[in-house]
Amino acid sequence: MTFNSFTFVLFFLVVLALYQLPVSWRSRKGMLLCSSYLFYAAWNPPFVSLLVVSTLVDWVAGKRIHASRGAARNAWLLLSLSTNLGILAYFKYSPFLLESFSELAAGVGIAFEPATAGIVLPIGISFYTFQTLSYSIDIYRRQMSPATSFLDYALFVTFFPQLVAGPIVRASEFLPQCLEPKRADARQLGWGLILLTLGLFQKVILADHLFAPVADVIYDSPARVSFATAWLGTLAFSGQIFFDFAGYSSCAIGAALCLGFALPDNFRYPYAAIGFSDFWGRWHISLSSWLRDYLYIPLGGNRHGRVIQAFSLMLTMLIGGLWHGAAWTFVVWGGLHGLYLVAEHIAKQTVGRRAIWRQHAMQIALAVLTFLLVTMTWVFFRAPDFASASLFLQAMFGGGERMSPVRPEEYYVLAAVFMTLVYQWKMRHSSIEAVAERLPRWTVALCIGLLLVIMAITHQEETRGFIYFQF
Repeated sequence: MTFNSFTFVLFFLVVLALYQLPVSWRSRKGMLLCSSYLFYAAWNPPFVSLLVVSTLVDWVAGKRIHASRGAARNAWLLLSLSTNLGILAYFKYSPFLLESFSELAAGVGIAFEPATAGIVLPIGISFYTFQTLSYSIDIYRRQMSPATSFLDYALFVTFFPQLVAGPIVRASEFLPQCLEPKRADARQLGWGLILLTLGLFQKVILADHLFAPVADVIYDSPARVSFATAWLGTLAFSGQIFFDFAGYSSCAIGAALCLGFALPDNFRYPYAAIGFSDFWGRWHISLSSWLRDYLYIPLGGNRHGRVIQAFSLMLTMLIGGLWHGAAWTFVVWGGLHGLYLVAEHIAKQTVGRRAIWRQHAMQIALAVLTFLLVTMTWVFFRAPDFASASLFLQAMFGGGERMSPVRPEEYYVLAAVFMTLVYQWKMRHSSIEAVAERLPRWTVALCIGLLLVIMAITHQEETRGFIYFQF
C-alpha cells in the first residue's frame, strides 16, 4: 500500500472518518495503532511480528535503563542494541556478508558457495530500527524519561505516515504529542491535504513520469553510454531520487498533519546547497541529524582535532552509505560524501574566511559545483554494480561511446533539471508554506486543482514504488 495508490486513498479516507468519531483520545490512538499495523501488514503480514518484537524489547529496556545503575544499565542498553541491530543485520546484511566472504575466499583460491538464504527484506526496517534505537539511547543518556503509556510508545514506533520511509522521528518529538487529544483544525487539514497533493505530484509526475523513464533507459544500457547520455541519465536520476523521496516525505508530513500530528521537515531544497555540510543539512535531514547525534559526535566529532574529525566524518558517512543498501556501491557512495566533507572542512580552515567566497556570483558557482559533485555520487547509488558505475564515470569524463541510446527529444530532462535548480535556489531561504501564505486562497486552490488534473490525465495503471522503500 503506497501513497500513490487508490488503495491508500481509500484506507486514508476510512482512517480520517474513524478518527473523527466522538470517542476518547485513548480509543482514537488505539485506532491509529491498529491502522498502522494494518498499513504495514499490507506488504507482508508476518513481518508485523518484527515490529512487535522491537516495540516490546525497547519498551522494557527503556524502563530498565531508566531504573538501573552501573553495569545493569549497560546490559539493558546492550539488549536493545543487539536486538534491533541483530534483526537488521540478519534481514538486510546477511546475504551481503555471505557474498562478500565468498568473493574474498575466491580471491585467495578457496572455493566457497554459501547456501541460498532466501531472505526477504522487511520494508522500512532501517527506518524504524533507527527510530527505536534513538529512544533507548536517549534514555541511557538521560536526555528523556521512558514513555508512561505503552500505547503511546507503540504508536510512536508504528505511526503509519512515516513508518516505512521516514522522516525518522525522535521519541522526544512524537511522544509529547500523544499526551493531549489531537484533531486537525480546518487549517491543518487543508494544509495537510495540500502537502499530500504536492508530494504525490512530485512522485507521480516529476519522479515517475518525467525523470525515471530517461534514467532507466540509459542505465539499462551502460555499455552504449556516451558522454552526453551518461550525464543525461545521471542528471535524470538526480531529479528522480529527489522528487521520489521528497515526495514521500511531503506525503508523510501531510498525512500526519491531517491527523493533528507534526512531523519534522526532511528536505530543504538540497540542490541549492553551498557545500556538503549544507547539503546534508538539507537532504534527508532526519537521517543526517541521527548520524550526527548518535555516530559522529560520539566518535569524537570536531572536539579532538582535525585527524579525529576526519576519521569521524569518514566512518559516519561509510556507515550512512551502508545503511542505504547492502552493497559495496552504497559504501563507496557514502565514502565519497565523507571525502567531500573532509575536503570541505580543510578548505574552510585554510581559505574559507576570504571575502570572495561570500560574493553572490561565487555562491552560485559553489552551489553548481556542489550539485555536480553530488550528481557524480549518484552513479554508485543507481548503477547495479561497479562495472556499470565504472562505464558511466568513464563516459562522464569523455571516455564513452559516441552514439546516444536515447531520442534527442528526451533532452527536455536537462531543462527540467535546470528549472529545479533555479527554483531551489530561489527558495533556499524560504518555504512553500511561506509562499502559500502570501498568495490569495483562490490562487492556491487553483494551483492544487491544476496539479490534480495533471495527475488524473497522466495516470498509469502500473505504479512505481518509492525508491527508499528498499532501505
